[in-house]
Amino acid sequence: MGRTSDARNKILTAARSLIELRGYSALGVADICKAAQVPKGSFYYFFESKETLALAVIDEHWAEQKRAWTRVLGDETEPLLRLRALFEETRATQHAGQQSCGTVSGCVFGNLALEMSNQTESVRQRLQEIFEAQIDMVESVVAEAASGEDISVVDTREAARAVIAQLEGQVLFAKLYNSTQRLEPLWANCLALLGARTPQKTAIGRG
Repeated sequence: MGRTSDARNKILTAARSLIELRGYSALGVADICKAAQVPKGSFYYFFESKETLALAVIDEHWAEQKRAWTRVLGDETEPLLRLRALFEETRATQHAGQQSCGTVSGCVFGNLALEMSNQTESVRQRLQEIFEAQIDMVESVVAEAASGEDISVVDTREAARAVIAQLEGQVLFAKLYNSTQRLEPLWANCLALLGARTPQKTAIGRG
């Protein structure tokens, strides 16, 4: 049982790394098995298809990200500072990835949405659910800031959607230019989007 479980984890880890570096469409099952150092039979023991594996990679990544977002956004600091902390953590994650493999990998969800949303319905639906869940998490913080009159927004849902869209867009630029400096405007842009009423420190920091 230990060996079979290990094989599944190896396949997931290899697939996630390859998807981040090369995308989904360019990968074959043989490529994934070679990187994971498992036989092809092991792949089909755990996953019916490459699409099934992609969904598993998405779910695993979301479980990790959701834990991180819950920790940051559920903190007891002021709501706007929690959003700032989320941007800082995003930048740190992208920077760590760049230091590890030499390139900014971007967002797994954003990358797959661009590549697969018009091709694979199951992946499109799952990514849509995840982005809506992200919006839910940010909206709760935006609503708290609005109730305290820290920001001026009419529709907290759409404001949260704009924050997520801005985050995804800046991460995309960071990947395109292979530079995490593209993430530095996140905080200032967020304050502008939300109509912040009080001055806030705008720099995320360099690294």
